[in-house]
Amino acid sequence: MKYRQARRTTLASLTTLAMAAMATALPMASAIAQAPFPADKPIRLVVPFPAGGPTDTAARIIGQKMGETLKTTFVIDNRPGASGTIGTETVAKAAPDGYTLVMLATPTLLAPHLLPRKGYDIFKDFTPVGNAYELPIVMVVNPNALPDVTDLQQYIAKAKAAPGQTNYTSAGNGSFGHLSTELLKNLGHFDVQHVPYKGSAPAIADLLAGQVPMMFSDMIAALPHIKAGKLRPIAVGSSKRVSFAPDVKTVAEQGFPGFDASSWGGLLVPAGTPKDVVARLSDALKGALADAAVQQKMLGAGTIASYLPPDQLTSRMQGDYAKWGKVIRDNNIRSD
Repeated sequence: MKYRQARRTTLASLTTLAMAAMATALPMASAIAQAPFPADKPIRLVVPFPAGGPTDTAARIIGQKMGETLKTTFVIDNRPGASGTIGTETVAKAAPDGYTLVMLATPTLLAPHLLPRKGYDIFKDFTPVGNAYELPIVMVVNPNALPDVTDLQQYIAKAKAAPGQTNYTSAGNGSFGHLSTELLKNLGHFDVQHVPYKGSAPAIADLLAGQVPMMFSDMIAALPHIKAGKLRPIAVGSSKRVSFAPDVKTVAEQGFPGFDASSWGGLLVPAGTPKDVVARLSDALKGALADAAVQQKMLGAGTIASYLPPDQLTSRMQGDYAKWGKVIRDNNIRSD
């Protein structure tokens, strides 16, 4: 009898202790789950392109300012290769906690149309944080090779006068300059032959040498040569004129309403990242891009600070993926 009573007393005591332990543990677990972001740890920003290019430079400028806002350090991790898909894949497999981001650029968005590599789904495996920048492209000609061409319509007239006998170059098969020219060819009903290079540097070198007369180039690569008078800009691909070359008309202004070939970059995190963390990162990005000093630094790197919230970036990704995918299929374009 005494044994049973003692046993009941012991069990009651253990139950009370267990309940007390649970009551203590629950607030602790809740506190861990709701820990403020970011904690005292760096944020890794993967740039899936080489150091020194416009995407890398923009990421470093933006990352530094976002780090100041979030009171942490942004570590830039360059992982180039395969149109940016190699580095992007590493982020798809990262923990969805907000401490790993990737700077998505247009070539990487379009890579699944061109490359067999499918280590991730850009729409299912990522959550957009926000659009970060615009990278204007400009149609330039060698003024010695085409001395009479000063605008887009003159170029098209020259191409139509000798179908298939005029060449143009780009940074490679499937590059944004290649796709933009093919779209323009389809709309303008003219024929020029593509001479692809492996990168914009050798393409511009032969453009300057007169080996090829025309190229759709990103503004940052062409601008020094435009200022030196070695290349003549005849059209910008974006829907609006750019501050780098305010006197150069858009393609849309020169007979092709609605034409918009805009290269851009935006931040993504792995799918499953908590909504409040995404919102915090997006707010920090928006604040960074609103900073006048950041805007000037980005202009110096040939990019334009341009924020869009996550939902609008999602729409942009979907629209560009469909639009340029059609151009790729219609023209049977393959990557190098």
